[in-house]
Amino acid sequence: MTISLRKAYRPDLPLIHHIQRTAFMPLYEKYHDHQTSPAVEPIHRIIQRFEQPCTTYYLICADDMTVGFLRVFDLGDCCRLSPICILPEHQGNGYAQQAITLAIASYSATTWELETIAQEKILCYLYEKMGFHKTGGYLRVKDGMDLVSYSKDIYAHKEK
Repeated sequence: MTISLRKAYRPDLPLIHHIQRTAFMPLYEKYHDHQTSPAVEPIHRIIQRFEQPCTTYYLICADDMTVGFLRVFDLGDCCRLSPICILPEHQGNGYAQQAITLAIASYSATTWELETIAQEKILCYLYEKMGFHKTGGYLRVKDGMDLVSYSKDIYAHKEK
């Protein structure tokens, strides 16, 4: 099934909050990260990010069904993906990979960045398979949980 990205608007924020809580809950239950887990983030934080001038949220749609979302923080030459969420019942279908590919094709940034949990090998594999490489940046969140930074350079530029 092919996916598409649909720009999210303010009325979509409760849905985005629900997807974020649902998608990150298994990681929250595994790591018990009460401070930084998106699973326990209040909706007002999503609203604050939504209102940032450089932020765009996209719903990830498979046919007529919303399966997740991603956020692009656009700084011109560099864009940051944070977060990327796929609902648990739709994970493993390649939707995240397709969504990231679509997002990258939609911007003229030369560098893309993201962070993920270093201990989550499936997530690290996904990003490395897509051409992201570890930058060497690690942040200890708590014992047994570290965030690792990834970057991808885009060499072929599209005209806007």
